[in-house]
Amino acid sequence: MTERPLILAADDDPDILALIRLALERAGCEVVTAGDGQAAIDLADARTPTLAVLDLSMPRADGLEVCAHLRADPRTAQIPIVILSAAVQASDVDASHRAGANAHIKKPFSPRELRTRVTELLEGAQSSPAAE
Repeated sequence: MTERPLILAADDDPDILALIRLALERAGCEVVTAGDGQAAIDLADARTPTLAVLDLSMPRADGLEVCAHLRADPRTAQIPIVILSAAVQASDVDASHRAGANAHIKKPFSPRELRTRVTELLEGAQSSPAAE
């Protein structure tokens, strides 16, 4: 049996976290959740995720800070990162990509769109040379 991908989801809105969990568990993933950026960093340090879904605006550390932390850690430097945010101006999307995010999905989001994007990123990570 293959191991399910471990997804780290961080958002300060519990309803959004529940929606992310439901969408990604239906896609066959295991999901751990954090209600703020520092909790997300702590979870990633304790258990290396396969992919992270991060809100941009969170207390204690925003999504860009969490993204930078993940990119700086050799264990998580190559994992796909999705920023999920209501901030969708070109400058916000550019900031996400500069911090190391692979995708930026706008809120409100479609659970189907999130599942599709996560699946694509996971498949891409498995086929990349860094994943071998």
